[in-house]
This record gives sequence, C-alpha cells and structure tokens, in this order.
Amino acid sequence: MEKRVMTDSKRRRGLSVASALLGGVLVLSACSGGGDDDPQGEGDGSSQSKVDEAAAKKTSEAQIKITPKDGSDNASINSAAAVTVTKGTLSEVTMKTADGAAVKGEISADKKSWKPSGQLERATAYKIAATAEDSDGRAAHENASFTTVSPANSFIGNFTPEDGSTVGVGMPVSINFDKAITNKADVQKGITVSSTSGQEVVGHWFNANRLDFRPEDYWKGNSTVTLKLNLDGVEGASGVYGVQQKTVTFKIGRNQVSIVDAETKTMKVTQDGKTIRTIPISAGSPENKTYEGRMVISEKFTETRMNGATVGFTDDDGKGEYDIKDVPHAMRLSNSGTFIHGNYWGAKSIFGSVNTSHGCVGLADTKGAGDTNSPGGWFYSHSIVGDVVDVRNTGDKTVAPDNGLNGWNLDWAAWKAGSAA
Repeated sequence: MEKRVMTDSKRRRGLSVASALLGGVLVLSACSGGGDDDPQGEGDGSSQSKVDEAAAKKTSEAQIKITPKDGSDNASINSAAAVTVTKGTLSEVTMKTADGAAVKGEISADKKSWKPSGQLERATAYKIAATAEDSDGRAAHENASFTTVSPANSFIGNFTPEDGSTVGVGMPVSINFDKAITNKADVQKGITVSSTSGQEVVGHWFNANRLDFRPEDYWKGNSTVTLKLNLDGVEGASGVYGVQQKTVTFKIGRNQVSIVDAETKTMKVTQDGKTIRTIPISAGSPENKTYEGRMVISEKFTETRMNGATVGFTDDDGKGEYDIKDVPHAMRLSNSGTFIHGNYWGAKSIFGSVNTSHGCVGLADTKGAGDTNSPGGWFYSHSIVGDVVDVRNTGDKTVAPDNGLNGWNLDWAAWKAGSAA
C-alpha cells in the first residue's frame, strides 16, 4: 500500500511539472512576460500598455490626408489631387508619374495644403508622397497612388470663340463634345454664358454632340461675354465624365451686318445700322443658287484652295468642275462650302450684273490677295470672325441652323425649345 501511494504522489508531482512547462510555452507564444514577481500574469497587459504609451509619445500628431484616396482610378485631371494636414504643417510633398516624371506643385503659405500647379494628364498614373511635422517637430508620412480618368471614360467640349478674342455680334458660343451626351440637362447646368450687356443667353442642343448659346438678338456691340465650364466630374453619359474646369472671356466688337441681295447683286455693309459701303457682288447661278439666311463668318483665309470635288461639283471624269488654288480673301459662311470671297478670274463686268458662282458670294479682287483696295480686299480687312452676312433673294432654301454657326435662322421660341436646362 505504501509503495502505491508513493507512486501516485510521484505521478502527481510529474503532472504538475508538465503543466508548468506547458504553461510556460503558452506564455511565451503569447508574447507576454509574467515574471516570478507576477505569478498571476497580471503584468502582461500593463506592460504592453506601457510599450504602446511610449510609442504614442514618439508618434507625430500631424494627420495627412491625400486625395484622391490610394488606389483610385477615374480621378479628375483638375481638382482631384490635393494634400492637406491637420495638427501640423507640411514640410515636403512630391508628385510623380509612374515613370518618374516630376509634377510641379505648391505648398500653401500656411503650409496646411498642397496642390499641383497645373492640369494633370488623362489616363496617367501618379504617386504622391507627403511629409508633415507637428508642433514638436515629429514627422508624419503618407503615400498614395491613383490614376486619372481615361479618354474612354471622359468627355471634353471643344469650344469657340477663343479666350481673349474679339468677335462679331453674330458669334455664338458653340461647343462640340467628343462623346455623345445623353445627360444633356446635367451637362448644360454645368455651363453658363453671360454678357455684360445683361442679355438673356440660352443654350440649344443641335444633336448629342453640339450645344450652342446665344441671346435672342445679336450680341450688343462692345460688350464682354463670359463662358464658364464647370464640367469636372459631371456624368455626360453612363460612365463618361467631364474633365473641364475653365473660364473663357471674349469681346464683342462693333456691330457689322452685311446684307447680300442676289436680286440686285449688291451687298450693303452696315455698322451700327448705318451703311458704310455698297459693293457689287455675284452670287450663285440659277443652277447653283446661294443659300438664303443669316450666316456668320466662322473662318478667314487670306488665300485658300477651292476644289469643286470637295463639295460635290465634279465633271464626268470625277474631277472638280473647278480647282482654284489661290482664292483670295475667303471667309467661310457654312460647313458645306459656302464662302464669301474675292474673285480675280471672272470678268469685272459680272459683279453687280449677273450671278455666276457655284453658290458662293463673289467680290471683284486681284490675284495674290495683296490688294486691300479691291472690293474683296476691302471687305476682308473690314470683317472679323463672328460678323453676319445676311443673304436674301436667291430663290434657294434657308441655310440649316447647324450648317456652320448659323443658329440665328431659328426664331427665339424654336431656339429655347432646344434647351435641356
């Protein structure tokens, strides 16, 4: 009996030792260190708290925020990239493309924010690294990478007239989008056009890609027009977003409207309602009549080539009925090929007497475009883009309002009906 008792006692001591060893393994694997002076292991939590507290004391209080957030795609090329800091000031910010090209940027005077100096590129990956310091000089760091919106997922509007230009009273603001717009109302709300004249300005959609703006009557002479494009992030179609954030201003010059009468074969050039010159003209022949209607000069060329084949006037061999490589003083009136231009090849006797052209309005001129005293040269030098040429009595149909910058051929009610706002 005694021997068996001793055996049980040894067995119990052995189990106790094993349990202690196992406990030791468990303690070590938990990365805590209850020592001999802490037999219950209560020091584990307090010891870790001291470590955490010490680490926190060494950590900067500065909190950096980078936008767009790390990993973003379809980011704006205008206003998305920015760095801000609270409880500290920025000491360094770098921005680079994926291939290492540096992007210029500026830290604000109070050192609380940073932004790029210019517009970003579409479909480009960028990396931003920022460092800030708190009041104790402790540094904080933040990094982010993002990709800007791709051309496939964005749209832009190509507009006319240009910023800072001076144009005639008939010049509309015309915007041609590179993607079809289905959310027309949202896009139109992101565009404003105003004039110092106080005239009401309304937009009109000709199709899914073109939006023009004009007042009811011609712009007031010597006024200033402002176009604001606030399209950054505006969804123009499903998954397709605007990227433009831009303000454009242009001046309206003197009021010049020229009235072409194909019946009398004359053109009266008026400024501010007064006739300053009457010029003999030759309009389209009875077989090739000139469009009627109010047309706006959209382009000016000192000399240009006119080939009939480009506008459907061909001989049996497929070549153009005419091909003149040096037409002087040419100004475009429609996209389909209507011009008012100088003519040096026709007899001077036709001007004011007979309509002979293929649809353009011709003025007597000199070869080489060097004669500013010729009717063609004089009119060219006294005209600017945006001036109106009002063509009457040709017997042809009125030019389509979207054929060039010719929306003035819609009355005000029809124009406003094309607004999506």
